[in-house]
Amino acid sequence: MTLLDKDRLFPIESGARGLASALYDTVADLPIISPHGHTDPAWYATDDAFPDPAQLFVTPDHYVFRMLCSQGIALTDLGVPRADGGPVETDGRKIWHLFAQNYHVFRGTPSRMWLDHAFETVFGFDVPLSATTADDYYDRIDAALATPAFRPRALYERFNIEVISTTDGALDDLFWHQQIRDSGWQGRVVPAYRPDAVVDPEFPGFAQNVALLGEMTGEDTATWAGYLTAHRIRRAFFKSYGCTSSDHGHATARTEDMAPDQAAQLFAHALRGACSADEADAFRGQMLTEMARMSLDDGLVLQIHPGSRRNHSNTVQAMFGRDKGFDIPGRTDYVTALRPLLNAVGMDTRLSVIVFTLDESSYARELAPLAGVYPALKLGPAWWFHDSPEGMRRFREMTTETAGFYNTVGFNDDTRAYLSIPARHDVARRVDCAFLATLVRTGRLAEGDAYEVAHDLAYRLAKQAYRL
Repeated sequence: MTLLDKDRLFPIESGARGLASALYDTVADLPIISPHGHTDPAWYATDDAFPDPAQLFVTPDHYVFRMLCSQGIALTDLGVPRADGGPVETDGRKIWHLFAQNYHVFRGTPSRMWLDHAFETVFGFDVPLSATTADDYYDRIDAALATPAFRPRALYERFNIEVISTTDGALDDLFWHQQIRDSGWQGRVVPAYRPDAVVDPEFPGFAQNVALLGEMTGEDTATWAGYLTAHRIRRAFFKSYGCTSSDHGHATARTEDMAPDQAAQLFAHALRGACSADEADAFRGQMLTEMARMSLDDGLVLQIHPGSRRNHSNTVQAMFGRDKGFDIPGRTDYVTALRPLLNAVGMDTRLSVIVFTLDESSYARELAPLAGVYPALKLGPAWWFHDSPEGMRRFREMTTETAGFYNTVGFNDDTRAYLSIPARHDVARRVDCAFLATLVRTGRLAEGDAYEVAHDLAYRLAKQAYRL
């Protein structure tokens, strides 16, 4: 018995299925380019063993615990840390049993496919996880984690990762990245510049964060000019550690292109904590354009991740803090929102702006037409809630006819769950090969071209787009 079907995600029709399989065979073992994600750089710096199966698969993975939460299971029972440091379950075996007893709720979800991929390919399981197999799973995984072959660096090499980018706040001292460098290990782990805490007036402690930015750079960040210079200094610091991109997780895709005195006035307003919600959004939008201009100087790729209505549950945020599975997609405008930035710099071929969405209705109507004409704009892959076989297929179907393949950037896994990285890339490669095979069999793509495109989508485009 196996957990995975060898022809999973390929077309049903035999001719297309055979071609999809042949295409996949040429890309299945390509190195993984992981240009955007949330793995902890400390893992690679210390190379310590993962604590236990629950801490590896359940407690840190919001895809897992949000589904269990939807079934009425308390986050505290899954070991999710409380913001106040209050008591939560710490017995890994108990957490694992709760997970295994409810594993059926993941049927048909991408999480189930990712998890089964890790269970079979990393740990060698050939029977499904369930209440009856929970202890066998736990014991075998726990024993494996104690061995050198399952340390973070060994897994990095086993997964054939060529480069992986972490996501680090603008105020991060990059201590762990320095430790990686000092260790002499040859794995390539680079930071990404995530300045939300110092560009979002609604971020907790915004004014204090901006003051700290000034202390770290020696600039007067109470002034607009000093504030912008401080960002340039921090970006240069990140670049010295191999950073090739900035990342911006704003609620909307709004951009602005204000005159300097108007921007300075809004910045002063933000520091006083006097911004309305609209003014805060306008300031975030202005900073996207400012960051794009900085990218013309320093070459960092600009990633925009809008559309998540974050921390939807006030109760969960109060008890557990931010980013605990209660982020929900919302409608997002791009045509009007991106126009100021694109009018300012969108025709500059030196710039690379990668835009993501959680609003699939914008693919064909807005995003593909924009990326299909502005040289600076590229489309990020199906993201987050749409990082799934159907979501990836819909992305290709709705964007290719207008933006083509070469205004997209391949795949990124965007995950905190380390063992899901090869699983996610495998899913993306299978879905893309299935799509290409369908194009060939319906006379829309030459078979030879399909092999080239499959390689580009699996490897080259991500490496090129992120300048890795």
